[in-house]
Order: sequence, then structure tokens, then C-alpha cells
Amino acid sequence: MQPSAPFKKLTFFDVTNLLVGAIVGADIYVVASLGSQYLGPASLVAWIAAGAIAIIIALNFAECATLVPRVGGAYAYAREVWGDFAGFAVGWALWLAEVAALAVFPVAFVRYFTFFFPALTTAEGAAIKVLFIASITYVNIRGAKMAGRANDVLTIAKLSPLLLLIVAGLIYMAFNPAATYANFVPFAPLGFGHFGQALILIFWAYAGFELAVIPSNEIENPTRTIPKAIIVGMAIVTLFYLLTNFVIIGIVNWTSLQFDPAPLATAGSVAFSLTPTLALVGGLILGVGALISVSGSDESGTLSTSRLSYAISLDGLFPRFFSDLHPRYGTPYKSLIAQGVLALSLSLFGGLTQLILFSTFNLAFVYLVTSSVVLALRERGRIKAGRTVLEKMTGPILPVAGILLSALLIFESGITTVVLGLISIAIGIPIYAFYSPRSEIGVVKATFYSTEAVLARVARTQRVFLGYLLRLVTPRR
Repeated sequence: MQPSAPFKKLTFFDVTNLLVGAIVGADIYVVASLGSQYLGPASLVAWIAAGAIAIIIALNFAECATLVPRVGGAYAYAREVWGDFAGFAVGWALWLAEVAALAVFPVAFVRYFTFFFPALTTAEGAAIKVLFIASITYVNIRGAKMAGRANDVLTIAKLSPLLLLIVAGLIYMAFNPAATYANFVPFAPLGFGHFGQALILIFWAYAGFELAVIPSNEIENPTRTIPKAIIVGMAIVTLFYLLTNFVIIGIVNWTSLQFDPAPLATAGSVAFSLTPTLALVGGLILGVGALISVSGSDESGTLSTSRLSYAISLDGLFPRFFSDLHPRYGTPYKSLIAQGVLALSLSLFGGLTQLILFSTFNLAFVYLVTSSVVLALRERGRIKAGRTVLEKMTGPILPVAGILLSALLIFESGITTVVLGLISIAIGIPIYAFYSPRSEIGVVKATFYSTEAVLARVARTQRVFLGYLLRLVTPRR
């Protein structure tokens, strides 16, 4: 028997590509017009600020990925340092954020559907949402291979219309300088008093890196590759978003844009408005592109969210049925159905802005804890292997900035969202209390954990979560 080929690790290009692909999707189609409601053309400043915040927080995830090289992301990082409850709290908040995001996509799908059928009734819109979520759930139940093929096609299709819009829009603006100038002046007609509200909604478009961080043992030279890929990848995403919004604002006046349910389709019609036929084609391309992109983002989000709940269920911290596999397809079908039903309910009764705010609040909670984890991991790492590359470059600035910026995102979510978010996180406490004593899942757990790993985890859980944080910030003599 010939030895198997060595595992080919991911390069800088691979990691950067994966990060960009995980972030850029339907979000830009959804929130492109929301910033105009608060800032007008000055929403471009919020897009820059949101990109900078995302880079800083993503770098904290990058450091965690190098220090805790295992699958699970923020859930695994918090659990590694502070034990089961901290891991559950982060995993629960992340799961809520992702389910809320899944509820955004059917709402956005119907909004763009109205571009083609303006007379769509509420009942018809609800029926489309049901069909949309049912189809995505079915594809994922059939298996990762089928879902992967669908996602490959949707990923290519979702980026092409955006690139076309940027090129066509810049050409349109070059040939219509007077109209373009008028759309940008005054630049801040509403002032910057509502900058925070615009920032929190726009930041949602940059989310996704929290699920895209890959364990460092799968990457070449991870301590240098991951931070570089994060910076370059997030810079590409920020530039891509800025160009898209620069074009949209330049060809569609913000007073109309703020109320447009399908802003990119409208922008496509204007960008190709040389003739009525071209305008129709441009709107058609961007409208269909939006529907495909929304479907692609929901498909990949459904897959990753079900795997998150599956992993937490395997650890005995979620109801057992989340880890039940389909007898034929081997997928966590009960988890997929449960999150599909919840996402459908939220999409039927929640508004677009409210769902985005709720999702961003829960993500900000995850970001805050993850940035705090960096401090604990650094203390442990200095003892074992010395300082990391990011620690040498930034000192305590990176995790402290991540904590403060995450707190800012929470604050800007608004008191109503904060209260609802805290209640939703608190609901998870009795779930943890009920399931944590039943954390042994026999054969399954024996497959995933060695005796040494179990003993090590039990030892780590003896630490008190808040007490450990207090010890980190208390001055030492």
C-alpha cells in the first residue's frame, strides 16, 4: 500500500480568498441603502469606519486561531480558557446571531422580488419566505456535497453582478459629472448625529469572519499568514464595499435611495440607462444577482449554523436532537429543521432593521468575549512559547481595542435591542443548567476525546469565569 499524500496546507492566498468569500455576499445588497437614512452620502464614512473596526476585531480572532488551533471558533476559544459555561454562552449568542441573520435573507429576498413584481401582497411575500427557507433547508439536509455544489455556483454568480455594477456605474458617472456631483452635494445633509445608528447597521455587512477563521494547524506558517490574510482580506472587502456604495450613491440620489427596497437593482437600471432596453437589462441583471446572492448567503449560513449547534450538542451543552444525524444523508437534519422554523418565524414577524440590530448585538457580545480571551491566552502563551507576532507588534492595544469597539457596537445597538439581546442570552442559562450535567454522550464523545483531553478540560473548568478575568486586570506587585 502506498503512503497517502501529505496534507496540503492552506497558503496566504487560500486564506485570504476564503475570508473574502465568507464576508462578501448578500449583505451588501441588503444594507446598501440603510446608511442613507441616517447620513445621506456621508454613509461612505461609516463604511470606512465599520471596515476598520472589523479588521481590529478580526485580528483578535486571528490570534485566537493561532493559539487555539481547533475547530469551533469563538466557542472553542472561550471554552478553552474559561470552561463549559463560557463556551456555551458564546456559542449560544453566536447561534442566535446566525439564526437572526438567516431570518434577514428571506426578508431581503422578498424585497428584491418586489422589484420584478411591485404588486406583491403580504400573503404572497410570506409564501415566498416559506418556500425560500424550505428549499435551502432541504438542500442542506440532502448533504454537504449537494450544498457545497450549490454554494460554488451561487458564490460565482453573486460576485459577478457587483463587479458589473461597479464598472458600468463608474463609466456612467464619468459621462454624467454634473448629475454625479449633485448626488454627492451636500455630503452630509443630515449631519453626523446618527452616525452610530448607521455604523451598527453597516457593520453587519462585514460580519462573517467569526465563522471563517480556520484552525492554524491547517495553514502554512500560521502566526504570520493568518494576520496578513486578515488584514489584506478585510482591506479588499472594505475597498469592494466602498466602490459599490460610491457608485450607488453617485448614480442614485440618497433621498430616493433611503426608501428603495432594491437599491442595487435600481442602481443597475440607472447605470445602463443609455437606452430603455439597456436599463431594463441592467436592472434585471442586478435584481437576479441579488436573488442569487441572497440565496447563496442563506445556503452557506444555514450550513455553518447547523454545524455550530451540532458541535455544541456533541459537547452535551445543547439538546441532544441537534446532533441527531439523518439515517441516509448523515446530516444534522433536526438541527437544520429547528433553525429553519425559527428563522422563518423571525422573518415573518421581524423587520429588516430589527433583525440586523439583534444579530449585530449578539455578534458584538461574541467579539467582546473573544477579545478578552486573547488576554488570557497571551498570559498562558508567554509561559509556554513566548509572545505571539501580534503581541510583539501591538502589545495590549489589539485586545483592548477589540473589547472597547465591541462594547461600542453593543451600545449603538440601542436600549431595546440590548434588553432583548440580554434576555435572549439569559434564556440560554437554564438550557445550560439542564443539559450540562448530561455532558457525556457515550460512544460519540469517546470518538472525539481522549482520556487526557477530558481530564485536562475538567481541570480547566475549575477556574471561575469572572474571577479569572479579575485576576487578569488586577495590578500585580
